[in-house]
Amino acid sequence: MADDAKSKKLVILKEIAELLNEGTEMDQVLKEVLKKLLHVTGLKTGWIFLIDGNGKYQMVAYEALPPALAQKNFRRMCEGDCWCVNRYRNQKLKKATNIIECQRIETAIEENAGATCGLSHHATVPLGAGNERFGLLNVGSPNKTYFEPEELALLEAVALQVGTALKRIQLTQQEQEHALVTERNRLARDLHDSVNQLLFSLNLTARAGVELTDTEEVKQTFRYIQDLAQDALGEMRALIWQLRPQGLENGIANALSSYGDMIGLEVDTKVSGIICIPGKMEEALWRIGQEALANCKKHAQSTKTSLRLKSYQHNVTMIIEDQGCGFHYNETLNLPSLGLKNMKERTESLNGSFSLESIPGKGTKIEVNIPI
Repeated sequence: MADDAKSKKLVILKEIAELLNEGTEMDQVLKEVLKKLLHVTGLKTGWIFLIDGNGKYQMVAYEALPPALAQKNFRRMCEGDCWCVNRYRNQKLKKATNIIECQRIETAIEENAGATCGLSHHATVPLGAGNERFGLLNVGSPNKTYFEPEELALLEAVALQVGTALKRIQLTQQEQEHALVTERNRLARDLHDSVNQLLFSLNLTARAGVELTDTEEVKQTFRYIQDLAQDALGEMRALIWQLRPQGLENGIANALSSYGDMIGLEVDTKVSGIICIPGKMEEALWRIGQEALANCKKHAQSTKTSLRLKSYQHNVTMIIEDQGCGFHYNETLNLPSLGLKNMKERTESLNGSFSLESIPGKGTKIEVNIPI
């Protein structure tokens, strides 16, 4: 019997390892692994929380949650605290553990929130690799109030596999992001060394043509070419800035202020709090701010704008405001331009909120809030 149990455990670990080795998308991998784990162990219910360095958690995978936990778009699983998350945050959860009762289910019963299908207890297992921690794996079954040591040992082995896979996926994503930045830098250099120089030469040639001819019609043609070349040169410099923002290494506020100078805007910048944010968020704020400043330059009929960057304990707020011509905007309708839609999508991709206020004759205000 002992050999059979050991053989079954090895089969389970092998099947889960194969899933983890094939996966590249974190959320999808976790969903498949949870489903496989419940199937091969005979357990019925499970969910996975990813928890960041600030203790903020997010349910990224679940299977067969009872109605009391699944109602209202899983609100009960996405809000508030519970014993397992609190123990994780307090560094008191080091290995697979029997949780005496599930606080979320207990609260649901007290509030008569719906059927629990006999689920009252669960085992909880921290996910990690080395010294890094990623979150929690929780599993249970109806009327099961205790997990044997052998069951907990199996869950720990699976959690170790999952943690290692999460670290691998994280490193892969970082490598991809680094490759993307490298490619952008290469493209920016190529554009600067080729197209940018050609446009500059065209501008000089057209200027020389104006001086060399005595015919007014020919002079006007050369001036027109010179103006086109100058406009194209400005657009090319802005494009190069988009690909490789100068000054970003000195902070997002510095980079956006420099970008404003480059396109002819006077940017009044104020920063409050300690701005130390992840690279992915910094990239998003740069793109959003860049689009907002470009819109101000093109449409606001103003050369002045203000940038406010505020850092709180758990979020960053960026406000870009001008006193330009403004426009009519109805919050109930879709955003009026692709640029504004892109800003909103970038913000929401990081679980942030985007707001736009504009009044004709009084200017436009864009506010972005993104959790750290």
